[in-house]
Amino acid sequence: MTDRAPRRAALQAALEARILVLDGAWGTMIQALALDEAGFRGARFEAHGHDLQGNNDILNLTQPEAIQGIGRAYLEAGADIVSTNTFNANRISQADYGCESAVVEINREGARLARAVADAWTLRTPDRARFVAGALGPTNKTATLSPDVNDPGFRNVSFEDLAVAYAEATRALVAGGADIILLETIFDTLNAKAALFAVESVFDEVGFTLPIMISGTITDRSGRTLTGQTPEAFWYSLRHVRPLSIGLNCSLGAKEMRSYVAELARVAEVPVSAYPNAGLPNAFGGYDQTPAEMAAHLREWAASGLVNIVGGCCGSTPEHIRAIARAVAGLAPRRAPERPRRLRLSGLEAVEVAP
Repeated sequence: MTDRAPRRAALQAALEARILVLDGAWGTMIQALALDEAGFRGARFEAHGHDLQGNNDILNLTQPEAIQGIGRAYLEAGADIVSTNTFNANRISQADYGCESAVVEINREGARLARAVADAWTLRTPDRARFVAGALGPTNKTATLSPDVNDPGFRNVSFEDLAVAYAEATRALVAGGADIILLETIFDTLNAKAALFAVESVFDEVGFTLPIMISGTITDRSGRTLTGQTPEAFWYSLRHVRPLSIGLNCSLGAKEMRSYVAELARVAEVPVSAYPNAGLPNAFGGYDQTPAEMAAHLREWAASGLVNIVGGCCGSTPEHIRAIARAVAGLAPRRAPERPRRLRLSGLEAVEVAP
């Protein structure tokens, strides 16, 4: 823990001093590499029995230089926090590629690659440290909803299954040198609770904790997660872990996400993060919002006192992050509200019991 304590102190100091910038989309940048099946396999998985094209996480093992290049590009663009290329690096998601046995190595190497580029940038600008967020995606299964419309009670994953998978990934991210554990694109709060249970279990094992960032996703203009929660209810469901931050990412562009970020900013007693898509997807599944357009939206959020951490999700590139970093530079970070101590509960909606 000795090497992490100074970085944790530096992270907290930076959060209090300014708005921090998270990196942008990894999938967008990996797609731009235009790798074929052989490129994903590399020599390591040349004889693997499943197709691997599209398994972005395996590139930590087969194309490490390319992965470090993406992280380096985001840091050069102005990111303070670089995330690991491990969004689907859990045994539940990796089962689609027959790569369950590689999960530990994928996560450890993802963190190690990010650690190396972050440390290199910190050496270049010692007055401004860079940090590594170990990314835990939502998996491709939900513990709350049935995948079979004819059998509402059926579940194809359990809380225990998720907890085991998340603990395995977290353990390796910690071993690889992550500063932060980032639970992102949460569409099912029960999945997130399994992840947080696993993360805290790993902290008990290793004898120290890391800051936890929590980021949910609003699936459409209903303003709710896929499993039906409003942003306020989502926060009340997870605030017991006292995360470093709570926020939203993906699904919506900045224009469409603003009101939901504002809802979190109103109620959350911790820093708020937001990293929307580069607009809504077009007819071809692409994203058309320019860096200047996206940055203008996030600057307004910052000027309105809504955010502490900003970045980009699907469709964003280093140029988006560069524009965002410039747009929020010099603006004060949001100050968390001091709220009276009350009973606050959550189902799909939030309930506050007051006099």
